[in-house]
Amino acid sequence: MVDFVKDLAMLGQRMRFFRTEAGLTLQQLGSAVGIAGSQLSLMENGHREPRLSLLEAIAGRLGIQLAQLLDASAPTERAGLEIELERAQASPVYAQLGIPAVRASKGMPDETLRALVGLHRELSRRSLEAIATPEEARRANTELRARMRERDNHIPEIEDLVEDTLRGVGHAGGALTHRSVGRIAEKLGFELVYVGDLPHSARSVTDLENGRIYLPPASIPGGHGLRSMALQAIAHRLLGHQAPLDYAGFLQQRLEINYFAAACLMPQTQSLQFLRQAKDDRDIALEDFRDAFGVTHEAAALRFTNLATAHLGMRTHFLRVGGDGAIAKAYENDGLPLPTDVTGSVEGEIVCRYWSARRAFVRTNRTTEFYQYTDTPSGTFFESTQIGTSAANDEFSISIGVPFDDAKWFRGRETQRREQSRCPDASCCRRPPADLAAHWSGKSWSSAKVHAHIFSPLPSGTFPGVDDRELYEFLESHASS
Repeated sequence: MVDFVKDLAMLGQRMRFFRTEAGLTLQQLGSAVGIAGSQLSLMENGHREPRLSLLEAIAGRLGIQLAQLLDASAPTERAGLEIELERAQASPVYAQLGIPAVRASKGMPDETLRALVGLHRELSRRSLEAIATPEEARRANTELRARMRERDNHIPEIEDLVEDTLRGVGHAGGALTHRSVGRIAEKLGFELVYVGDLPHSARSVTDLENGRIYLPPASIPGGHGLRSMALQAIAHRLLGHQAPLDYAGFLQQRLEINYFAAACLMPQTQSLQFLRQAKDDRDIALEDFRDAFGVTHEAAALRFTNLATAHLGMRTHFLRVGGDGAIAKAYENDGLPLPTDVTGSVEGEIVCRYWSARRAFVRTNRTTEFYQYTDTPSGTFFESTQIGTSAANDEFSISIGVPFDDAKWFRGRETQRREQSRCPDASCCRRPPADLAAHWSGKSWSSAKVHAHIFSPLPSGTFPGVDDRELYEFLESHASS
């Protein structure tokens, strides 16, 4: 089906606008194209989907191009306000108020309509502001992680979209070039523009009116980070994303665009060819997978979780852990006993000091992967860990692990390193040894290093975390360039 079905209300408004411009009644236009005026009225009110052949006939009778009917913009300011009011009053935010809806009648003055729409915009803004908090983010992220665990972290519909997208620009294999990313954008009607003054709260900005995707300048032209950011911005368009209504929607969109970008940089077909050969050779290594596609170790590890269960028959887990032992990202479907708070959230929780994710920090050689077997209350796991450093010069570890029986497929399985973890039992590694506690209790004092941002709400706006004023001022300054 063609794309106009995504917005029947806008299509109906454009049909009504061009019909009245032509001086025709519903009955006159309906008679000319072979349908009843009552059926045409349902279409103009957005309650019935017209066939493409009927739209072509309507456009022909009105003396306009079909593309003019299918345009995504409102035909007039008032039409746009009427649609916005109708949608706002149909939202869950408004429904919770228990207030009757107000219909935008023909006799309603434009000033009244603008005032009502303005009130709804402010209601929506305040609703987003109320939920753009760390607590809401943790709750929504926990729910999203549970849903992805049920799907084995695999989204086949995005995999199919990526395959079609890459085929459309002639990409048959090998690392995805920056030129190919640019061609994907061009097919959507966008150009990639690199600027040094992006809003500080935005990684990229898309100007829908002028067909531009603004990105930061690349320190390494065509590098993984730049390609990934461009692909994420492109994914919003290909996936048909609208402005998120709540934090859960925002996080779902972020997951989908990250998945799309990773699948473009490491296409499923080529990735599976590589991993299946490595499995046949009993030599799966994340560092090889990473280098084969020119991506980061973290990207390769996450991509591995997308494919391992669905296509390689292996359950797995992924961890990104800071130097202080706190979890930044985590995924598991293999039973690894991740630490959680009372809400089920894992972000910010401290992993056992005997896990590979933390033991890797203490070794001298950090240029290669660190291998370890870890005995836990849920079984024994084989893990591969790589240490990295962030732009802020903070250390972190990236770990991929599998249950003991699947270690046979991996490089490093012959390691003699083995640790035992009893966590979440506090006696494992959280409580100090009794002799140290007896000696130092009451004789010490320390100031905690607190990350102030965890207590602060995100900047509120149309998109959680992005300052609307800064965003719009940026767009205005570049619109005429």
